[in-house]
Amino acid sequence: MPAMNRRGMLKNCAFLAAGAACGVVVPRWFSFTEVALAQGKAAPMAEQQLRKLKLELPNFDRFKAYQPAVRVDNMLYLSGFEPKKPDGTPLAGKLGRDFDANQGYQAARQIALIVLSVVRAELGSLDKVVRLVRTFGMLNCMPDFIDTPQVMNGFNDLMTEVFGERAGKGVRCAVGMNSLPDGSVVEIETLFQVRA
Repeated sequence: MPAMNRRGMLKNCAFLAAGAACGVVVPRWFSFTEVALAQGKAAPMAEQQLRKLKLELPNFDRFKAYQPAVRVDNMLYLSGFEPKKPDGTPLAGKLGRDFDANQGYQAARQIALIVLSVVRAELGSLDKVVRLVRTFGMLNCMPDFIDTPQVMNGFNDLMTEVFGERAGKGVRCAVGMNSLPDGSVVEIETLFQVRA
């Protein structure tokens, strides 16, 4: 074989070997980086942030018929929670009739505090939350009430304050309902990614 062809063949083999090595190493590096971000940096200071914001987490009702939260591997599923009056009774009424969007916002924010209380009770610390994955908001409202997103912002704004922009924002749904249990103005169900 001529020296030129041998040199060219060796060069091509070297490029193929380098490409194969990149094909193995680079995806693993990106995977490692994603895992490191998810496990260590998503919401490392949530408890500290809660203290900084001077937020007190309320007690929550433990239901007999179902669990407030169920953990499956690295996912924490929470039941739907409703806002309460100071005396512990449900905050009942309809958006667009009994409550405006701003009052609904405050009710959703109150639910966020209840959810944080449940998460802490289940995990021992909010610092074990990797991220909020999904929020499903059900709003008891009049047929012509269209400010459901603004109401749900009360929940999501607080989650972002505690967990940060990346970990505190997940996918979301805000749906108007004809009625809710106890006549509650809002009910919110959530899903979190967590770590051991």
